[in-house]
This record gives sequence, C-alpha cells and structure tokens, in this order.
Amino acid sequence: MVKAPIEFYFDFSSPYGYLAAHRIDDVGTEAGREVLWRPILLGAVFKATGQSPLVSQPLRGPYHLHDLQRTARRLKLPFQLPDDFPMATIAAARAFYALEASSPTDAKRLALALFDAAFQRGINISATETVLGLASEIGLDPARLEAGIKDNAVKQRLKAETDGAIARNIFGSPLFVVDGEMFWGNDRIPDLHDWLKTGGW
Repeated sequence: MVKAPIEFYFDFSSPYGYLAAHRIDDVGTEAGREVLWRPILLGAVFKATGQSPLVSQPLRGPYHLHDLQRTARRLKLPFQLPDDFPMATIAAARAFYALEASSPTDAKRLALALFDAAFQRGINISATETVLGLASEIGLDPARLEAGIKDNAVKQRLKAETDGAIARNIFGSPLFVVDGEMFWGNDRIPDLHDWLKTGGW
C-alpha cells in the first residue's frame, strides 16, 4: 500500500522554513514517504490570523533571531538574514510551481537555491530578475522560467495553494501535514520523525 505523502508548507521568506528545507526530505526518505513541497504566501495567512513575522514582533523578535542563529549553528548551516527582511516571495513561489509541473526535482533544487541565497548569502529574492539569476546559477533556463512565472495558470495555482492552505488551517511556516496530523515548526521535525516511525501516540 502506498503511504500518504508528507506535505511541507512554507514561505520562502521563512527562516525556519529554510532550516526545515534542509531536513525534511531525509525524514521522508527514512519513513518511505514522498515529501510534497508547497510554497504559500504568508502575507495572506497573516491577514487571516492577525500574525506578523516573528523577527518583527516586539520582545519576541530578538529572541527568535538569536534562536535562528543558534539552531543554524547546531544544524551546521550558514545563516544570514537579508538586510531588508522580511521580503516578498511571489516570484519565488510562482517559479517553483512553474517548474513543478514538469520537474518536481528541479522545483526542489530551485527552492533550496532560493532559500540558501536568502538565508546563507543574505540576498533579497523578491525581484523576478533575482529569482531568474539564481535559477541560471543552477543550470535552469531563465527564459523558460520567466514565461512560467508570468503564466496565468501558475499565478492561479499559487493563489489556490495559499487559499487552500488557509482553508485547512495552515497558519505558519514551516508546517507539515501527514496522515491528517499537523506539526508546526522546524523544532517539531523530531516529533514528526518519531510519529512516522512509531505510528503515532
């Protein structure tokens, strides 16, 4: 029997999403589960929940920045916030969905390249030109990708994924759904791992 996939919801502006992106496929491989990467737009989610970016919140913001740096060190991942963080990620998310239709593998490659550019190199990935440049760096065709980003079907796909996530009570990034169970946050990946390994509790 084919096991249900792990759904990985994230926004490219999420530093914790960056950390999770470097871990979740290993969890899926060990559990024999496909991981479906699902970029969404947290701005729309925040409108529905009344939230704001963690690092922008009074009192909590400095703690989260410290925690991000500490967690990245533990995971042996470089970490650097872009100077003008938070950033828009519409172009990045559309680029992902433009690629996913023909090559989920390339879509994940691009996702990791975008996350690494943002949170290892401190690059603001908001601009379409930046997304295309990073795609070119990993051997993807920027002209084809640009056409995909502008495609109305791709635009509607991103809207539908974001609206659908809100309808499913997806409220943050990263958030994982498997077998009807939600796990929110990079720090819940060990719980997700153990849940899959043991069958739940």
